[in-house]
Amino acid sequence: MDYERFDRLHNRCCGGFAWCVKDICGIVCVIMTWLLIFFAEFVVNRVILFPLGLVFPIFSVINIGIFNLIAFLAFASHLRTMLSDPGAVPRGNATKELIQLNYKDAQTLFKCSKCCSIKPERAHHCSVCQRCIRKMDHHCPWVNNCVGENNQKYFVLFTLYIALMSVHALFLVLYNFSQCVKNEWRDCSPYSPPATIVLLLFLIFEALLFAIFTIIMLATQLAAIVNDQTGIEQLKKEKPNWEPKTRWKNLQAVFGRFSLTWFSPFTQPRFKSKFNTHFYSV
Repeated sequence: MDYERFDRLHNRCCGGFAWCVKDICGIVCVIMTWLLIFFAEFVVNRVILFPLGLVFPIFSVINIGIFNLIAFLAFASHLRTMLSDPGAVPRGNATKELIQLNYKDAQTLFKCSKCCSIKPERAHHCSVCQRCIRKMDHHCPWVNNCVGENNQKYFVLFTLYIALMSVHALFLVLYNFSQCVKNEWRDCSPYSPPATIVLLLFLIFEALLFAIFTIIMLATQLAAIVNDQTGIEQLKKEKPNWEPKTRWKNLQAVFGRFSLTWFSPFTQPRFKSKFNTHFYSV
């Protein structure tokens, strides 16, 4: 079997350019995530801020800019998390010839029986991605991908921007409700009062749900990063046998040197791995 060609195309799309996990459940969750983001965009812009612009133009313009910027960054972070290789180990590289060629007899190797690969330290096999993932934290269906060494930054940014987006939406909904009640629902929305109330109530439910979920997830991810222990390692209660680093160094290992690029889903820090590079060109 041509493992090199198979590895190059496995979980890939767009001619091998992007990482794509072909999981139906994950794809459905991704579509739901996008629809919920677009719904929040519609209600905040069309139902809340555009009508408020007739009365409070400066307030409306500022909040339109802030909310849409956060929504754009959230969507971009989601795409980068979904389409980035999380740190997959090449399949089929655990052959006798390659092991004899690249490893010494005294070295201890771990072979994954499911994908026939040499497992580097702290790698775990994902049954959905069907690959071993370096520093795998968990598989998230909402991004249809594993969260691992190469895309954890984007996942943290996704949770951060969704949390900010949700809190901002809650503030705008409550403010809009107060204005509508004050004006007895006159010129409050381009839609009828019952339709407006339904849209606002659904947005409140969505924003509350996602604010709570993403804030908890964000805190969990940051705790895992600063303590240098992935979610799987915590669940399995694996004792760390790697060299300990300071919390600041652990943050830099995921986000790079501190700068505004920490908050950008369009930049990627350079990663250093002790895994034998010979096994990346099987």
